[in-house]
Amino acid sequence: MKLIECKNVSKSFGEKVALDNVSIDIPKGKIFGLLGPNGAGKTTLIRIINRITIPSDGSVIFDGRPITQEDVEKIGYLPEERGLYRKMKVGEQAMYLAQLKGMSAREASAELKKWFVRFGIESWWNKKVEELSKGMAQKLQFITTVVHKPSLLILDEPFSGFDPVNAQVIREEILRLKDEGATIILSTHNMESVEELCDNIALINKSKVVISGGVDEIRRKYGNNNVEVIYTSDSSLQSSRAFKVLSDIDDSGRHTAVLELAAGATSNEALQELLNQKVIVNSFKELVPRMNDIFIKLVTEA
Repeated sequence: MKLIECKNVSKSFGEKVALDNVSIDIPKGKIFGLLGPNGAGKTTLIRIINRITIPSDGSVIFDGRPITQEDVEKIGYLPEERGLYRKMKVGEQAMYLAQLKGMSAREASAELKKWFVRFGIESWWNKKVEELSKGMAQKLQFITTVVHKPSLLILDEPFSGFDPVNAQVIREEILRLKDEGATIILSTHNMESVEELCDNIALINKSKVVISGGVDEIRRKYGNNNVEVIYTSDSSLQSSRAFKVLSDIDDSGRHTAVLELAAGATSNEALQELLNQKVIVNSFKELVPRMNDIFIKLVTEA
């Protein structure tokens, strides 16, 4: 089922076209990666989904009907440009933002204290925001984004400013929120996070959708039919009708080879050819390209 449908969404600012006929579907309960280079139109689309900006053309459907301002209360939005009131105390700031999302003071206090304990930051409650480091402020803003249990989370570069340990904490929380039923839009330049977290992606470049679909499906689509074989033998592999040997590194009889399968050849046929060459196959795996390589390829070609 789809939670969000963007149908032929366009947005212009004067003569500048920010989005050009963009259509994407965001499934319920999944993590959706919104990718693209700087200036591609990602932030404009996020602001349209949030009803911060109105599209010049097209529509946004939320849970089967046109999105309304009331639906925005079901959204948690962590913008790339962080914003906290520096002179306020951390607890007061968190309470204020939680109540803006419709939580009662009692409910907000109880939920916030759970999150502060989970993140090990109970001692921050009476500190001023200006005393926090960038990473600490990031943690606070993440908490205020998710505390009202939104059905849709929009996270714009959520790992920015975090050290590797705290970035992993946030990754684990994102996966936990997904398991609890949240739908998450993740806008990031970190392709490792995309491979680790995202179920589906859309790549926007120059205001248009370049590609969209499941992460595994896209990686396989842009694969080059190469496999890696680790085998044991006194001699190196020879190209055959099923494959061409692209490289073969010999480490005292234990070889690591990259093979390009011939057009129409199957993995089983390649394995049979390997056995015909009297080698002991220890490992045989398809080489699927990384999302980072696909991103660079598509953006560069465009």
